[in-house]
Amino acid sequence: MALLPLRVYEYVDRPYEDVLALVRRDPQALFRRATDVAQERAKTVAAGLKVAIAGVEIGAEVAIEVGEVETIEGPPGAPGSAVFLQWRATRHASLFPTMNAKLSFYPISPSETQLDLDGSYEPPGGFFGVTADALVGHRIAEASVHSLLREVGARLSETLG
Repeated sequence: MALLPLRVYEYVDRPYEDVLALVRRDPQALFRRATDVAQERAKTVAAGLKVAIAGVEIGAEVAIEVGEVETIEGPPGAPGSAVFLQWRATRHASLFPTMNAKLSFYPISPSETQLDLDGSYEPPGGFFGVTADALVGHRIAEASVHSLLREVGARLSETLG
């Protein structure tokens, strides 16, 4: 089965060092709050797609696992950091994709940090799951990941503000 890629970017109007310190302090809480908002966005997208998916509501409560913050190379000559994430449905996990992602963050100016989420997921359900993903699932996954990263950026800015 093929893994399907998702990649999104977000900017935080705070210095990299401040973002790094906050992510290191309590990454689990930061991503848990962001995941809750992403779930709500996915439900909104799914509601708009009900006709396309025969009236079946899509949505799941998810658990997120957060790895250790690691040092990586950012843009040439710049520091960077990354954290590995995995989230999956807490109930009926076989009906929903599991997302594996790396969230990288690095400075793009003295007062701004870029967040770069690069992930992949495998649609559940074999051939039928891939077909459903092509119709609507990918749009829901994309909306969820965009919302997650936007919320992470908002939480970082709000907390550091």
